[in-house]
Amino acid sequence: MRLSLNYNRIGRVALVCGLAAAAVGVADATQRRFVFTYEATTHPPGDVEYEQWVTYKTSKASDRRFDRFDFRHELEFGLTDRLQLGLYLSDWRSQRGDGVDDGVEWRNVGVEVIRNLADPVTEPLGFALYGELKIGDELLELEGKLIVQKNIGKWVLAYNATIEAEWEGPDFGQDKGKFEQTFGASYQLSPRLLAGFELLHEVEYDDWSVWSDHAVYLGPNVSWRTQGWWITVTPLLQVTDLADEPDVQARLIFGFDF
Repeated sequence: MRLSLNYNRIGRVALVCGLAAAAVGVADATQRRFVFTYEATTHPPGDVEYEQWVTYKTSKASDRRFDRFDFRHELEFGLTDRLQLGLYLSDWRSQRGDGVDDGVEWRNVGVEVIRNLADPVTEPLGFALYGELKIGDELLELEGKLIVQKNIGKWVLAYNATIEAEWEGPDFGQDKGKFEQTFGASYQLSPRLLAGFELLHEVEYDDWSVWSDHAVYLGPNVSWRTQGWWITVTPLLQVTDLADEPDVQARLIFGFDF
């Protein structure tokens, strides 16, 4: 692991997390234990939940000024006992670095569907299939995901395998694939507090012809829940040594029911 991290930027991650936690209101919620890893369970029929995502990436060995914020506003709906629909109302991004100083820009809207196939509590393994479509001014993205989960007492273990196809540019001529794996483990310390870790592995397939280097991230996971709302955060550090990948990426999600 590289040790030349910018600790001012890491402190900024903690500040963002704290401000978001203070802003959350009170409502009933379905609570997410992880932020990079999806769980196989779905919302009950008729349940409607709002989720606010904040993702922060910072400090590359090739660009120490690199900073990027991504924001997502999402509504999730429980359609049946095993089917869930999510609508990305909008995704936004702000980025700066060497030669780049973008303001906040709109990226895309999207839709996701999760189909639960097996319950992680009552069956040996829980399974779900995930599909996603994003559309923007110069972006088209398709994503498929296999979700595996097992609940063992106070432990929840979850694994995702994801394939993504993306087309960017004015004529959508820049195309690439991406393969991603995530693993999360979470332990319920109390009715309100859960803690564990998440592991992220990702590799891009440029022009569907050349694999990039494999990037691996690892970090702690904490989730807080109470009457009607929840908040979950995971800061990840790069454990590989890729100069063009961020040293730190962190994601915070909070949610509440209507």
